[in-house]
Amino acid sequence: MFISSAYAQTAPAAAPEGGMQSSLLSMLPLVLMFVVLYFVMIRPQMKRQKEHRAMIDALAKGDEIVTSGGMLGKVSKLGEMYVSVEITGNVEVQVQRSAVVQVLPKGTIK
Repeated sequence: MFISSAYAQTAPAAAPEGGMQSSLLSMLPLVLMFVVLYFVMIRPQMKRQKEHRAMIDALAKGDEIVTSGGMLGKVSKLGEMYVSVEITGNVEVQVQRSAVVQVLPKGTIK
């Protein structure tokens, strides 16, 4: 009384080549998304890292720098991992090379 009869339906015939082609077309948006992601996010980030590494390698004694903490100073000593930064008269602080964010033009700090 409450159960209706179920009738079998015939499935449409699948095309042998159409299945492979449609799966490739369904993957196309995903591949395009990764390509756009690479050019919009990954490549510019790698370029910034390369520029930062070149700036850190080019540090020299007497350069005026800004650290990631916002501290301004003049490079007084260079080490392999650390840089001594002269903040004022006789005050020197050691910071990691990677903490240097920017090299300022000469004469910026007075």
